[in-house]
Amino acid sequence: MIDEFGQGYSEIILRDLYLQELQDKTPNQALTDGDNPKDIWLAICRAQEIPKSRWAGKPVVKNKSDTL
Repeated sequence: MIDEFGQGYSEIILRDLYLQELQDKTPNQALTDGDNPKDIWLAICRAQEIPKSRWAGKPVVKNKSDTL
């Protein structure tokens, strides 16, 4: 979340964003209730209209040495 929203706004989203598709729970409530973190993240992405290309996070850049 920090990569997408930054530290401060991530904290606000976790605490204050009520996710309709998760029975109007905040992400923090959903985590406490044991909901799947991936499902929570995807619900946040949809609610915040994050482009699907960023739902998996930042692309990982591999070094040439990683493939040898």
